[in-house]
Amino acid sequence: MANYTVADAAKKLGISKEAIHNRVRRGSLKSIIENGIKLVIIESKTISKASTRTATNKQKPLHVDERYYKLLEEQNTKLQQRIDTLENETRSLRDQKEIMLIDERKKIEQIYKEKDEQLKNILNAISSKFMLNAPESDIQEVETIVEAEVEQEVKTESRLVSLNKHIKSRNFSKKKSSKIKEKFKKQAKKDSRIITIGKKFYIDLEKYDYSDYSL
Repeated sequence: MANYTVADAAKKLGISKEAIHNRVRRGSLKSIIENGIKLVIIESKTISKASTRTATNKQKPLHVDERYYKLLEEQNTKLQQRIDTLENETRSLRDQKEIMLIDERKKIEQIYKEKDEQLKNILNAISSKFMLNAPESDIQEVETIVEAEVEQEVKTESRLVSLNKHIKSRNFSKKKSSKIKEKFKKQAKKDSRIITIGKKFYIDLEKYDYSDYSL
């Protein structure tokens, strides 16, 4: 049996100083006060047991569960496969969108080309009709009128906005968007404000009011 300071007792037993104080309070360890210093009384067998327990704990190997690491590897592999799949799907959707945009641009270019051809034919027909018989002043007047009509046609085309694009920009609900599209579809042939190109509808917001369609 020997007396130790709290710090030395903690080292001997392999525990914290707080644990020493707790044992003293519980009465499992005895203590005395000498010269104002608290000393803990520890029996030799208590120190021996603590040393044996500490040595055993140090020698005990850490058990690594290989199944846990194997499970983590399998989950990591599955996640990587999922990421690869999502990346491939994203790449495919991007390619499809690009193809759709190219096709749409070609259709628009074809529409303008056909319009240009029609306007050229009209201009040529009018010029041929009046060139031989009409006075020079009349020919110039006709050409001026036709050129104005061509210019107006080009301006009108540039003002047109796709109905789908306009609806999307307004952030309407899916239900309201469908309702508006259905109404346009029914009135397309009756309403001169609706410009139909192919199977798509276009609107001229600078010239017309479409508030009766909830736009």
